[in-house]
Order: sequence, then C-alpha cells, then structure tokens
Amino acid sequence: MDFTKTDGILFDLDGTLWDSRDGVLKAWNEVISLHPEAERGPLTKEEILPCFGLPMNEIRDRLLKDAAPEARERVMEAMCAHENEYLLAHGGILFPDLEDNLAYLAARFPLFIVSNCQDGYIEAFLGAHRLGKYFKDTECWGRTHVGKDGSIRILADRNHLKQAVYIGDTAGDEKSARKAGLPFIFAAYGFGKAAAPDAVIARVSSLKELFGKDDMT
Repeated sequence: MDFTKTDGILFDLDGTLWDSRDGVLKAWNEVISLHPEAERGPLTKEEILPCFGLPMNEIRDRLLKDAAPEARERVMEAMCAHENEYLLAHGGILFPDLEDNLAYLAARFPLFIVSNCQDGYIEAFLGAHRLGKYFKDTECWGRTHVGKDGSIRILADRNHLKQAVYIGDTAGDEKSARKAGLPFIFAAYGFGKAAAPDAVIARVSSLKELFGKDDMT
C-alpha cells in the first residue's frame, strides 16, 4: 500500500504518541485518596494498563465497580479533571524522536488525533509538550460519546478526508479503523497487539520511511 498518497494521517494517542501511565496513575490515586465513596484502595499500574484505549465510561465501571452509581460518576469526573490538570502541568513520556517525525509529516500531510479519552486530555498532551502546531484537528469520546470508529468517521468527514489512514497500538484501534473504512498502521512499540494491519512500525522514526515523499525532501 502506498501511504504517500494519503490525504490525512490520524493518530491514536496513548501508546502511539506518548506514555502517560505514571502521571495518570498518580493523578487518579490522588483523587481516590480524597473520595472514600470510591470504595477502593489505590490503583496499580497493572490495573490501569488494560484501560488505555477504552472509552471513559468503561474505565469508570471497571475501576470503580464497587462504588454506588452516583458516586462512581462523581469520582470519575474528578479523576478526569485532575488528570487533565496534572498532565498539562507535568506532561508524559514522548516516544523517541516524536517531534522530529511529526514535523516531517506535518510538512507533507495534515495530521490529526482521535482518542477514546475525555475532553481536555488531548489538549493536555498538546499543551504540555507544545505540539499543537503539528495537528489540524482532534476528536475524542468525551465530545462525541460514540465508539472510536464513529469519532474517526466524524473527524474524517469534517475535514473532507477521502484517503486517510489511522495509526494505533491496539486491536481495538485496528477494529475501529476497519469499521470506519480506513487502512490501519500498527505501532508495535505501544501497549497492545494487532491481527492483520496494513503496515507495522517498530518505532516512531519508521514513519519517515513509510510516508516519505522523495520529491519533497
């Protein structure tokens, strides 16, 4: 598949552009410690890892399953708000050579982010690391309240994309891209697995080779 013909590159966020697990764990546990109605002790990294990539309502029901429904909603809202604030202030771990490759790609293609996160999370990533200049548009579950395939489709249609591709790191990303009608590129350095991606990148720096345009170098 010739990816140099694409009219837009859509990225997943967690496990594809950065690793925010340590910051998320710290922020969420700070909130849980202040809310006994959460009916649970501190979270562990092992608990939160499978949650990355899930819509926030599923994360809420998984991590706060013993809390009463109203308390569950209230605590999760507080966790998300504090998480956004914490990550905006402290950032996360960018995958190696990320900005260099984003700059290369953004000079050649419009770039986008679609995530299952809450509203404000993508903005925290962009703000903390000053990467907003590379992306044309973003979409997330927190605004659309639909599955990732629906969010992908909303963003693609809004930006009139006809040959877009999606880059992610999980089987859920792969399924969502397929359902939305986009080719899928698997970020093998991330958090998950994929079944039959259209291409695989072992590191962020592989993007230059995959999307390289000789006439623009």
